[in-house]
Amino acid sequence: MIINILKIAFISALPITELRGAIPIALTIYKMPVFPAYFFAVLGNIVPVIFLLLYLKPFSDFLCRWHFLNIFFKWLFKRTHQYEEKFEKYGALFLLVFVAVPLPGTGAWTGSIAAFVFGIRFWYAFPAIVGGIII
Repeated sequence: MIINILKIAFISALPITELRGAIPIALTIYKMPVFPAYFFAVLGNIVPVIFLLLYLKPFSDFLCRWHFLNIFFKWLFKRTHQYEEKFEKYGALFLLVFVAVPLPGTGAWTGSIAAFVFGIRFWYAFPAIVGGIII
């Protein structure tokens, strides 16, 4: 049972499957009850969010050492930081809804990247993304 729980947490931590893949696998393949399947999938999906929110900035700073990537990041941040005032006000709500919508390309990984790109601080972004995961 512990191995199945770890498998579900790992599957939900992956950027492609996240909860949308982990919960059906837990219910059908591993025959887990609904609440433990949901609980461990949510926990597994929260773990990478912490690392993404904390380490995307240092990673992008590292990548900016190369000229082409430096040009790309300058262009990206110039375009996105013009909306910084609006995102400071409504960014957390946007992240909550964005992560909660069950469409391809929306989820905790993409929400974490959006929070980084739009400059939403960790303590605003993290609860919003976790709320979207729970929804």
